[in-house]
Amino acid sequence: MVVDDHPMWRDAVARDLAEAGYDVVATVSDGAQALRVAAAAQPDVVVLDLQLPDMSGVEVTRGLRAAHPAARVLVLSASGEQQDVLDAVKAGAVGYLLKSAARPEFLDAVRRTADGDAVFTPADSAGDGRESREDAPRLTERETEILRMVATGMSYKQIATRLVLSHRTVQNHVQNTLGKLHLHNRIELVRYAIEHGLTDESEAGGPQ
Repeated sequence: MVVDDHPMWRDAVARDLAEAGYDVVATVSDGAQALRVAAAAQPDVVVLDLQLPDMSGVEVTRGLRAAHPAARVLVLSASGEQQDVLDAVKAGAVGYLLKSAARPEFLDAVRRTADGDAVFTPADSAGDGRESREDAPRLTERETEILRMVATGMSYKQIATRLVLSHRTVQNHVQNTLGKLHLHNRIELVRYAIEHGLTDESEAGGPQ
């Protein structure tokens, strides 16, 4: 299912998917319609814009994940802002791709999303460090636990409360994790956690 309020863009995306052999069960222009149609169409993958006329793509993602947990959401957005990516991931999006992506990259992202893989538009800093991440030292149990929580969008304060730790201790664990994995910021941590299967939906229901 394709959700975008720009008719030409929506039609182009649907056409690319159909030509690649995908069954496009619906194309819709707003969030409320997406939630209604998804109930009947039961899409496996939802290609979703963040900027919709009636509600945000993040709200739509949250609604889709609640009502149709089997549906995988791939956000296709013009925004590359870190906060937008974090909000989408926290709401349950499996992937996040920029609209500037080439057609082959988009189709590959849809295929991988359908297979359950996490997909993100590569960031310059993320691409350069991939090999070193794979060879990075193993994280401690506590570092992994905190990384999972960071990936769900929890703040350091919320994590500290949940784990009965000081705010500074949580910060230290995060900094150690960044150093071990050769990462630079929170968004790269989220991407790493998803790509390596470290997200845990049970944590997503924690304090907001």
